[in-house]
Amino acid sequence: MTPETIDPVRIGIVSISDRASSGVYEDQGLPALKDWLTRALKNPITFEPRLIPDEKERISAALIELVDAGCSLVLTTGGTGPAPRDVTPEATLAVAHKEMPGFGEQMRQVSLRFVPTAILSRQCAVIRDKSLIINLPGQPKSIQETLEGLKGPNGEQVVPGIFAAVPYCVDLIGGPYLETNDEVCKGWRPKSAVRPGK
Repeated sequence: MTPETIDPVRIGIVSISDRASSGVYEDQGLPALKDWLTRALKNPITFEPRLIPDEKERISAALIELVDAGCSLVLTTGGTGPAPRDVTPEATLAVAHKEMPGFGEQMRQVSLRFVPTAILSRQCAVIRDKSLIINLPGQPKSIQETLEGLKGPNGEQVVPGIFAAVPYCVDLIGGPYLETNDEVCKGWRPKSAVRPGK
């Protein structure tokens, strides 16, 4: 495929952290999201980055703004635990038109392979208009693991990552045709949904 035949995509990436947004330390979430998505997708990507504090109204406003700006996919990182300031899931659900609980369930399954405290995570995913919004963990290593899944010593997929389902979900809600680099994360579609020549 030549780059001209691949749909461009606008992706919102949102890092939610009181301390990073106030300059106490350098944000690691946005670079991690950008790096992984650039490796995982063949599509030309326009990123819409946001770095905001753990404030429910500001998170909800940012999500609405990104969807209204034409982002087909919005990924957030941070603010999904049980602490009082962790309000990302509440802010996300407040702007949802549909909930997509399977994403959160699978993210916890991946993380449970590493730490028993994965059950404390409240990550969720929703659809608003023609956009898929997914709450991811806060650590760059965990972001990659939940998106990509876990591979065995021979490269075989042991636990599927959530991103394998993202391209088809985006198809179903009327977004661009996302094409993955299979060595990073192979997107899955039923045969009837695969574009001719792909």
